[in-house]
Amino acid sequence: MKSLLVLCTGNSCRSQIAEGYLRIFLPEWQIYSAGVETHGLNPKAVEVMQLDNIDISNHQSDLIDDYLIKDITHVLTVCDHANEVCPVFPKDAIKFHNNFPDPAKATGSPEEVMDQFIMVRNMIKQYSQDLANKLN
Repeated sequence: MKSLLVLCTGNSCRSQIAEGYLRIFLPEWQIYSAGVETHGLNPKAVEVMQLDNIDISNHQSDLIDDYLIKDITHVLTVCDHANEVCPVFPKDAIKFHNNFPDPAKATGSPEEVMDQFIMVRNMIKQYSQDLANKLN
């Protein structure tokens, strides 16, 4: 079975959002997400995905080490830091990379912060759909 690991720094926002979409766009695949560190699932990521009728509230912030022994066929890094430190997976997993802004670093009013989360969510959604089309 094909599998895809979405990797970012803290596995709290961007990778969680991508995992949510890729599970829908690639239903026959095993989709996972992890971080090179764990920062916990960001509540705003959950909220912004609920606005698009996707529930990621049961996701966990996982560490990359948990996936090094799995048979991962594809890896998507969603930030430059994760791309730079991404380990080499057995069987030479096919790698993809796109550096999305970190919405957790957004500042301003609550509305401005949510606007940043929505913008990044939409970017990830489009990228995920395009990647799924390429992989299918």
